[in-house]
Amino acid sequence: MHEKIFDLPVIKQLSAYITQRQLGELPLIVIAHPKVRGAVSLQGAQLLSWQPSGQKPCLWLSSESAFKEGTAIRGGIPICWPWFGPVSSPSHGFARILPWQFTAHNEHDDGVMLTFTLTDTEYTRKLWPHEFTLILRMKLGETCELELESYGDFDATAALHTYFNISDIHKATVYGLGGHYFDKVADKEVYASEPLKFNKQTDRIYSEPEEYSLLRDDGWSRTIEIHHYHNSDVVCWNPWAELSCSMQDMPNNGYKQMVCLETARVNEPMKSEAQHPARLSLVMVCRDNKPQE
Repeated sequence: MHEKIFDLPVIKQLSAYITQRQLGELPLIVIAHPKVRGAVSLQGAQLLSWQPSGQKPCLWLSSESAFKEGTAIRGGIPICWPWFGPVSSPSHGFARILPWQFTAHNEHDDGVMLTFTLTDTEYTRKLWPHEFTLILRMKLGETCELELESYGDFDATAALHTYFNISDIHKATVYGLGGHYFDKVADKEVYASEPLKFNKQTDRIYSEPEEYSLLRDDGWSRTIEIHHYHNSDVVCWNPWAELSCSMQDMPNNGYKQMVCLETARVNEPMKSEAQHPARLSLVMVCRDNKPQE
């Protein structure tokens, strides 16, 4: 999927390294910089691809996503807001299925900076009766930084629902999750602090996470550091085989190449007040584990 994006025809050259392209019904902002390649869908301001020079793509993107207006994209970093999960409709909120405004961009020797904005409309107020402004800032280079800022007077739950691209789910281990989680598959609380390895459907909300998580991928000999800011939780998800086969927008074996580690505010909602915006942020770094020659 990543190569397909970068092979799309250029519709508009926005700057030396930034172009606008089209994938299905959705306009994309595509970055082709000496230090990084990336792509963002204007629907959802969703980062679809982040690939520092010399690395494999760090984000997983489903080849079965429809790329249709109003349909959630499976992969990248969806923004779940103003609610997380199926507590209301649409599931995970409306921010990920609405078009955002591309309001600013800049570039320098180390990468690019992008800004996207979403405000309330008659449609959103029918779903959620609040005035709001969301600002999403991205810095893409050898590191990937996302900051979601919400203005208004309300509480909201949210997640930066990151899908990571891995070599093999059986060769992935996650560290730094803390000792307490709610297991949504088993519907129970669990107290355990071992590193997380995957051998079945996993859907957990870790409520005492460390400041950063480590996703170690022994198949590709790399570790991705995910630094969480302003979060209360880290969510870990993999659908495993049966659920993966039942999902129209995921290949049957798609669960083998992805794992979600989400910077989240679930147990402690984001509280936005008039002059005091709420924030949710992450910084990702991809490191090679291979010994130096």
